[in-house]
Amino acid sequence: MKSTLSILLLVLVSIVAQAQKTDKRLSAILSPMLAAHHGQAGVYVHNLKTGSTVAINADSVFPTASMIKMTILVGIFNKIAKGELQYRQMLTYRDSLLYAGEDLLGSFKDSQQIALDRAMMLMLTMSDNTASLWLQGLAGGGVQINQWLQDNGFEHTRVNSRTAGREANRKEFGWGQTSPREMAHLMEMIYKGEVSSKAASERMYRNLTRNYWDTEGLLMVPPNIRTACKNGAVDESRSEVMMVNAPHGDYVYCIITKNNADQRWTRENEAWQLLRNVGAALWHYYEPKSKWKPDPGVGQF
Repeated sequence: MKSTLSILLLVLVSIVAQAQKTDKRLSAILSPMLAAHHGQAGVYVHNLKTGSTVAINADSVFPTASMIKMTILVGIFNKIAKGELQYRQMLTYRDSLLYAGEDLLGSFKDSQQIALDRAMMLMLTMSDNTASLWLQGLAGGGVQINQWLQDNGFEHTRVNSRTAGREANRKEFGWGQTSPREMAHLMEMIYKGEVSSKAASERMYRNLTRNYWDTEGLLMVPPNIRTACKNGAVDESRSEVMMVNAPHGDYVYCIITKNNADQRWTRENEAWQLLRNVGAALWHYYEPKSKWKPDPGVGQF
């Protein structure tokens, strides 16, 4: 009986401590933005300096779209750590690897070579799908990547595409699935040097700072501020996970949408507007003295 009461007390203390870390003022700013979205939206925010958080639908399961490529990145570095791959080893491209679309790697000729580190650059920076699926296979496939995720406490984040036993999940969520909290946590683990090794984590983080797709939340942060980001987009879902190395303290967040009514591929898309609005709100909340605003003309580029 004493043991049961002790456990209940510990759980209660944990819940209270977690509640005390919730930034209610920031939550009140973000909640109406997400509630107004025509679809479903979730966000998780963590200020690494203060420990405060905001969690709105943060544990709901959403499609990852291209954000799943962060888990493939982890899978590749785990293979490198085991000596099964080398960071700059040469790979031979084959036409059978082509994933139809506008990928740069897909324009390669059969038997043309590319270094592993450059293929990873294409996966992250350009979100090249041909490179990503190739790398997923080199990482051991979804089964091995998912095993690492499970072993490291990720309950919802999984690779679905080309992964045995996950066909039903792929039908519902596409390439991968996650929650805002877990995707933000993965970015934070990489930033803190907690994935594979400190050196590997630093290389992963540096690679994530080079995102070509920077017209949503990234656009709401001054260009002289270091950021690491991976975003995802399919017709019914738009998402973004980002670490901001802000002057007054680092913060990480992930916002994901699904079942979006607006599925346009134009700048005016409602979900992309939401990503920009949330990104701007976070920057000005954590950096209230910043007078910086994106030039209205930036949107044309």
